[in-house]
Amino acid sequence: MTEQPKYREIADALREAIDNGEYGPGDRLPGENPLAAQYGVAAMTARQALRELKAEGIVEARKGAGFFVVEPFTPIRRRGAARLSRQHWGAGKSLFAADDSRALTTDSQVLGAVTPSAEVAEVLALPEGEQAFARSRRHIVDGRPVLMSTSYLSNAFVAGTPITQTDTGPGGIYARLADLGAGPSRFREEVVIRMPSADERACLGIAADTPVIKISRTAFTEDGRAVEVNEMTLDSRAYVLEYDFEA
Repeated sequence: MTEQPKYREIADALREAIDNGEYGPGDRLPGENPLAAQYGVAAMTARQALRELKAEGIVEARKGAGFFVVEPFTPIRRRGAARLSRQHWGAGKSLFAADDSRALTTDSQVLGAVTPSAEVAEVLALPEGEQAFARSRRHIVDGRPVLMSTSYLSNAFVAGTPITQTDTGPGGIYARLADLGAGPSRFREEVVIRMPSADERACLGIAADTPVIKISRTAFTEDGRAVEVNEMTLDSRAYVLEYDFEA
C-alpha cells in the first residue's frame, strides 16, 4: 500500500480536529511553522496541507493573518430543469425558489440601454448599432454572496414594459415576456469553469484562486427567437448543479 504524502496526513489531522470541534468557525489554525515543527516536515509541506483545506472550502486565508475555519455553508442545489419550467415561473415563483428554501436577498440594478458585446448582439439578432436593455443582480444567501448575473434583452422590444422596472413582478422576466407574447419555450445553457476576474472576486468576496462557474443562458420563444441572454457567475463552492431529464 502506497504511503500517503505527509501534507495529506497533516490536512487529515486538521480536518478531523475541525470536525470534532477543536477548531470552530472563525478560529485560526496553527501556522505553517508550528505545524512543520510538530510533524517534523518542511514549512512548505505544512503550507501545502493548509492550502489543501483551503481548496476544499474548509478554511480561508487572510493576508498576513493565517488560515481560519470558515462558517459552514450548505451548497445551493441548482435544479437546472425544474427552475426553468413554465409551470414554475408561470405560477409567479422566482427561479431560486426551485433551488433552495432559504431566504434570498437580491441586490438588483437596472442598467438600462447599453451597448452589448458582439456575442450578445449576435445571439439576440440585434441590428448593427442597436442597444440592449440590461439589468444586473447579486444573490446573497445566509449573508454570503453566491451569484452575480446580468440579463440582456432587445431594448426596442422591452422599452416601457415592466421588464425595465426595478421589480418585474411575480415570475420575473420570463412571466413578463409571456405577457408580451414572447414567453420562453426552451432554454440553452453553456457552462464554463474558470478563475475569477478582479470584479468577480470583489462582488462575490472570493479569493483569486477560487474557481467560478460561468453560465450563459439563452431563452428562446416557440418560433426559435432568442429573447434574453443571461450571463451568470457563481461561486463554485456555493453550488451543486443538478440536471434532471428523461432518458
